[in-house]
Amino acid sequence: MHTEVSFSGLAEALRIKYNERHLASFGETVKKTYQESLEKRVLRFIKENRLIAGQKQLLVAVSGGPDSVCLLHILTKLQKELDIKLHIAHLDHRLRGAESEADADYVAELACQLGLPATIGACDVKAYQALRRLSPEEAAREARYDFLAEVAESLGVGCVAVGHTADDNVETVLLHLIRGTGTTGLRGLQPVSRWRSPGHNLTIVRPLLTVSRQETSDYCRICQLDPRLDSSNLSLSPLRNRIRHQLLPLLENYNPSVKESLLRTARLAGDDIAYLNQAGAHLLAGLVQRQDGVIGLDKAGFLALPVSLKRHLLREVIEELLGSLKDIEACHIEEIIAVTGKPAGRRISLPGGLIFTVEYERFLLAPESAVLSPFPAIEGEISLKIPGETMFSGWRVSASVIDRDRMGNETDDCTAHLCFAKVGDRLTVRSRQPGDRFQPLGMSQPKGLAEFMIDAKIPRAWRQGIPLVCSPQHVLWVVGFRLDDRAKVTQSAGQVLRLEFKRFTLSLSNGSDK
Repeated sequence: MHTEVSFSGLAEALRIKYNERHLASFGETVKKTYQESLEKRVLRFIKENRLIAGQKQLLVAVSGGPDSVCLLHILTKLQKELDIKLHIAHLDHRLRGAESEADADYVAELACQLGLPATIGACDVKAYQALRRLSPEEAAREARYDFLAEVAESLGVGCVAVGHTADDNVETVLLHLIRGTGTTGLRGLQPVSRWRSPGHNLTIVRPLLTVSRQETSDYCRICQLDPRLDSSNLSLSPLRNRIRHQLLPLLENYNPSVKESLLRTARLAGDDIAYLNQAGAHLLAGLVQRQDGVIGLDKAGFLALPVSLKRHLLREVIEELLGSLKDIEACHIEEIIAVTGKPAGRRISLPGGLIFTVEYERFLLAPESAVLSPFPAIEGEISLKIPGETMFSGWRVSASVIDRDRMGNETDDCTAHLCFAKVGDRLTVRSRQPGDRFQPLGMSQPKGLAEFMIDAKIPRAWRQGIPLVCSPQHVLWVVGFRLDDRAKVTQSAGQVLRLEFKRFTLSLSNGSDK
């Protein structure tokens, strides 16, 4: 009996041991299958979107968190198949003291374990923020991408891989929706994008864009990686964190599949933008002129476009100048479209220091420091042929004497009707001179021309080029802006002098004649 009991106990013990080994083996199989499945998904996404086509070396941005550590580990496994060499880059923002220093140490140790070269940098983001007058999040982002661009350039690397996931994409779509960035913003994060800043031009690729944040955490756990956790991600101060921790959970109460819905919306918006890119590509060549950081749009051609293409082309050229559309909202685009129907001289200030200017035959988009005058320089004093046509400095002036009842109702700011009996035919055109005075239409007393130009908000760079039509006695017309009250046509007027100024150059340089 004693022997039988001992045998039975041994059999049970062996059975339990077998089951434990079997379960452990099964668990390892599941883990390995999950790991390989995620790696294959990432490989397929890289190839389908040609993220690193033609690249022999790839810079990998590693913060030390689960997403970037997962990305690095997967890319390490795929090195041979992708035929690339990896280089790790990490920036310590010096925002979390010992915690961020520990992140840098962790990334350095991880690079050592994987046998990969690494560049570990540091930046005083608070000082950078104060210098650039940015939000903490914007300062950290700019500092990080400038650092990555510098490392890429020093290595001769064409692009950098970052660990943005599908969850980051969902948050970005909501962020853009809240800020009102229009259809382009609804695309969210793209597999490939560009980072441009003064002196830098970096290609960013996102291999994990179809992978969830939970999947990167699971992968790290399965592979026994021990990523760092950034405590600042728990702060509700940044808008993105409030979206992550407050808004998304609330939306999931209304629609448990809200993330999938938002990602589907992003894909649809991306398809629409891709079509507009294709449809608008040939239009850009005919409408756009570029010179020294200034972009000109042919006025007639632009105004003839459907409004959807107008919006699209405006975003295209703004992004070309700024490097991104992160501060450009739908309201800015709509404001530009609204002003395109206004007279020459109107201008709009945009984020990033850009100025949109309405000229006579074109629109200009340029950094404020490079805003050009739509008025070519006027040399000397030019006598007008009345009646007849006079050409000078890129202007064609047509003068005719007509009966008052033939006077039209033109609203063109470059066409004016003057009382011929009052102004006569000895008229000249010149630029402004010190001491010029002018009696704007509707006013009872003259005022200094300089004061009028300030009140009319005429840009300083334009003022010297604005043509002035003058009689031997005084200024009669500030072309494009206001007639002198003393030259106006009254009910008793007999003959009327009609003057029409037209530009005959589209050059972006200095108004020289074609």
